[in-house]
Amino acid sequence: MKRWGDLSQDGTDQLAAASVLDHADMAVVVTDRFSNLLYWNPFAEKLFGRPGKSARDASVLSLGIMEKDHPQAIELAKHVLKGGVWEGTVDVKRPDGTIVYVRAQAVPLRHPSGSVTGIVISAREALRSNEREKDRFGLLERIGERLAGSLYVEETLKRVAEMLVPQFADHCFIELMEGDRLVRRISQHVQSWEPPPGTWKPVGAEIRYPVGHYAEAAMRRQETILVDDFASNNFPAPSEGSARLCGEVGMNSAIVAPLSVRGETLGLMYLGLSNLTERRSPHYDAFDRDFVGAIATRVALAIDNALLFEEERHTAESFQKHLLPRALPQLDGLQIAVRYYPAAPLVSHGQGIQTQVGGDWYDVIPLSAGRVGIVIGDVEGRGAKAAAIMGQLRAALRAFAQDDKSPADILARLDEWTRIIATPERDDSGTDVSVPPIVTCQYLVYDAWSRQLSFANAGHAPPLLLTDGQCVELDIEEVGQPLGVRAKGLHADLVYKEETRTLPPGAALLLYTDGLVDRRPNRHGRMPTDAETLGVLCEKLSKMTDAEVERIADVATVAVPGEIDDDMAILVVRSSDHELDVEERTFPAQPIMVGEARRMASEAFADWNVPEERAELACLLVSEVVTNVVLHASTASIPRRELVVEGPPLPFEESWDVPGFEDEVAGDKEFTLRLRRGGESVWVEVFDQDLRLPRIRSAGENDEGGRGLYLVDQLAKRWGSRPTREGKAVWFEIPTRSR
Repeated sequence: MKRWGDLSQDGTDQLAAASVLDHADMAVVVTDRFSNLLYWNPFAEKLFGRPGKSARDASVLSLGIMEKDHPQAIELAKHVLKGGVWEGTVDVKRPDGTIVYVRAQAVPLRHPSGSVTGIVISAREALRSNEREKDRFGLLERIGERLAGSLYVEETLKRVAEMLVPQFADHCFIELMEGDRLVRRISQHVQSWEPPPGTWKPVGAEIRYPVGHYAEAAMRRQETILVDDFASNNFPAPSEGSARLCGEVGMNSAIVAPLSVRGETLGLMYLGLSNLTERRSPHYDAFDRDFVGAIATRVALAIDNALLFEEERHTAESFQKHLLPRALPQLDGLQIAVRYYPAAPLVSHGQGIQTQVGGDWYDVIPLSAGRVGIVIGDVEGRGAKAAAIMGQLRAALRAFAQDDKSPADILARLDEWTRIIATPERDDSGTDVSVPPIVTCQYLVYDAWSRQLSFANAGHAPPLLLTDGQCVELDIEEVGQPLGVRAKGLHADLVYKEETRTLPPGAALLLYTDGLVDRRPNRHGRMPTDAETLGVLCEKLSKMTDAEVERIADVATVAVPGEIDDDMAILVVRSSDHELDVEERTFPAQPIMVGEARRMASEAFADWNVPEERAELACLLVSEVVTNVVLHASTASIPRRELVVEGPPLPFEESWDVPGFEDEVAGDKEFTLRLRRGGESVWVEVFDQDLRLPRIRSAGENDEGGRGLYLVDQLAKRWGSRPTREGKAVWFEIPTRSR
């Protein structure tokens, strides 16, 4: 007989390293210095869910370590290759989509010479060993980290279920209170198994546990209930189908924990073990009950935060949405698409709901005779204050725009209003130290019949012009300072300059706020430059120059990679690719020309197939406006004409003695009649050199005049007047459809 401990040749062979590792109930993985896999044992294949193929040349990240743990894996490798030892927990996502928490230890692999040539990793599933107490704190920390990263209820609930199935349970139900109803929100099971219809209630169904059920007791007593073995316990079932299915799947054990926070019950979390999986222990114990209770506390807090956040977000977004235009007007010769997106929140911002709303806005304002005002703007900062300032500025700009003044004048008035609404503040000495909000804004006026675009810019990014397969920034010579930062003593007229461009037929303009191109850093922490993001945007949009404006807006939204760091507003407009109907003629300001103007209008309306009733009404108002112009022409001031004198400048006392000057200024005055046809209206404009804007007078019983503008006001859909460089324009709109 051999001594105890003597081994036969077969026993010696079984002690070979590879043979021992093949039988080890622990995953063993070996990598080289570059994290390439050199070896893994059969248990590693089972733990990580990878097939038994050669691991050589594959990266350690191919084991399924989740992306959020990649930086931790890189730091692990650096630490161990320096001779250190690392121990911790990582999240692993298997090919079937399940997530497990793996407890791992990494030590250096040394050459006989002592140099580190690689890494040896030993790993096991957390909470499935004799070191559950150690794993408990590590896993709770990981759960807290994952829950802290979610601010949405559905996402939070989904993360909870992924953490617990199949790692800790075969079945997971989460039910939340909606008023006085308990509604199932999550139903997660192992191996993509789903309960047959008519058995366990689906997501969205109301759940009613009978009196005496362990889940009902958990809710009523507000404590975590453990059912260690269903074979030795008897509880009433919610339904006959539910009881039958529990027997079919072999339900062994369950834990139900109420979700309570701040003295309020949000719902409950149900975990169960069945025969659908093979486990070392198919039953929960008291340790598991306490652990689930600790998890439920964190889950309840995360759900409560998510519910509060969603309520605040809904309130803030509704607030801002009602400050933006609810519907865009239908305009002739112009296609329009708009988008607004609040910034996605990040916990690291530390600003809560303020990361959701901001001061970005857009607007489309119908002006005189079919012209349209187009606005894009951005108030610096975030939160309700920025949104409130935005609402005031948008309302003020819409009011200023109705004066039909130049874009530069509008921005000058808006700049003054920005200073007026500044929050009053005083220093210790009582001096006013109010700081106006900083606002970038661009205001454009577009005339679809002439395709003329007039605009002024207050520190805003230029629009992008899309035409003929190209996307370039609109050429702007004068970019003024943002609203609210103009130096004292510097008149606004010197800051904001009007410019004019003519859009090519079918060209599109993309106006945007900086949230479109300002993105959060990528995973490597590198912040792309403005030139890089703008280049990416233009590259994508250059392929969309012939697309519909809605499609352009969609492509622009996702063109720049990365999550937006600020709220974002987009406005896309496209000019018509065909000419719109217009008739224009200039007449001497003489009474006999009233009939000629009416004849011109009648012929134009007939050619445009305007309904007779509408055409007669328009012609009547043409007569009234033209008559008003002719009657006041004799009392108008001398028209503003440019005096051009050839040769050297004359002395002041001789400058009025220029031959022909008296004839030039004393000649007959003129007026211009312009008719425009739109899809549902015709517009009439009458231009003259009189600087005085018309107003409605209250005519007496025996007065011969004073009723013309009253008729225009009563019969036209809209009317108004605006100053021009030569004088003024009076306009009105007549619908072409009978009322």
